[in-house]
Amino acid sequence: MGLLLVIYVMNFVDRQVVNILAEPIKRELGLLDWQLGAMSGLAFALFYTVLGLPIARLAERGNRPYIIGAALAVWSGFTALCGLAQNFTQLLLARIGVGVGEAGCTPPAHSLITDYVPKEKRASALAFYSMGTPLGSLVGMGLGGIIADAYGWRMAFIVCGIPGIVLAIIAALTLVEPRIRQTAADIKERAQAMRDAKPFKAALATLRRKRTFWLVSFAAAIKAFIGYGQAPFAASFFYRNHTEEIASLAAMFGLQSGGFLGLALGLMGGIGGAIGAFLGGMIADKYGARDYRAYVSVPAIASLAVIPIYVLAILSPFATFALGSLLIGSILGTLWYGPVYATAQTIVPPHMRATASAVLLFIINLIGLGLGPLAVGALSDMFAITFGMGEAEGVRWALLVSAFAGLGAALLFWMARSTIRDEMEG
Repeated sequence: MGLLLVIYVMNFVDRQVVNILAEPIKRELGLLDWQLGAMSGLAFALFYTVLGLPIARLAERGNRPYIIGAALAVWSGFTALCGLAQNFTQLLLARIGVGVGEAGCTPPAHSLITDYVPKEKRASALAFYSMGTPLGSLVGMGLGGIIADAYGWRMAFIVCGIPGIVLAIIAALTLVEPRIRQTAADIKERAQAMRDAKPFKAALATLRRKRTFWLVSFAAAIKAFIGYGQAPFAASFFYRNHTEEIASLAAMFGLQSGGFLGLALGLMGGIGGAIGAFLGGMIADKYGARDYRAYVSVPAIASLAVIPIYVLAILSPFATFALGSLLIGSILGTLWYGPVYATAQTIVPPHMRATASAVLLFIINLIGLGLGPLAVGALSDMFAITFGMGEAEGVRWALLVSAFAGLGAALLFWMARSTIRDEMEG
């Protein structure tokens, strides 16, 4: 579990480091905000989501540690290549490569974790793994900002990518594949289950009957749309709207603005997000033991509560208040991780869990990661250029408008309360 968490941290280091580097990349390569969104979201997400499905089917039968190790080597190598890009097209292609590699991480990891732990601890275990999202963002933002200030944004990509290649070897050699230790009876039962299941069509047929799965998946996709959409522009927001205050705060710590912002945003998002992910799993497991509806009630309430906090942060004239508010927002914004992933794993038979995870991630990432950054970037350009607000107010209003999508997520989570108790399989 600890090694899987470290791998997932690296997953998000390589995925999120681009967010703190967005502004210097924009200036050097002369990009618009929609191009930043395409680079950080759409280019990555298209291949990440599509390849996740066949890799998940491979994980139902193959050696999951080997799959994870190979995927880690691919995405780490392409992250390092991002530092060599000379134009938008090259950077876009390198980000596509990162997406190709990262497609092989979470579906087999979710499947492994579900085999590692008993049913009553799944939400907590998956929430523990999900802490890699905020922790990886923390490391990526903090390390990326400091390295970029000292050596430029290109070196930040290279430094963040290379360690993953070494970790890939460790993962392939040391992660445990529970299937190897199965008894003859376990192997026979699993083989029969695999024979009974028509490859992908059967898994989809099972999922098609699970109304809860689709409600939760699209609710989580909206949450991802907000989170992934806002992330590439958080640093740009502070650069453009709180320039002097950020420079002053950075000087107090002997840093430049990029390094300070990377650490500040990374700590706010990383610590808050890790707390939120862990608490979400703990709360859902505690109350879900008595009533499965807790697995969707917790993210529904959190989705509503985070909206006014985020609005206050973006409208505040003080950078310190905005950063502090984002800490609370990060806690509430990640409470859904454990409950959602546990629901997806518990709502299908054991031999379909990797596929359920891949379909869930397909929806989350295609809508959230694929469209979120692009949509927020396009909104920013629209407000800035079409409406003549300028870059600073353009990104502010893009962030504000996107926050209210959380109302839709809350509604979908709450609707799932009516079916979740009848559709859990064990």
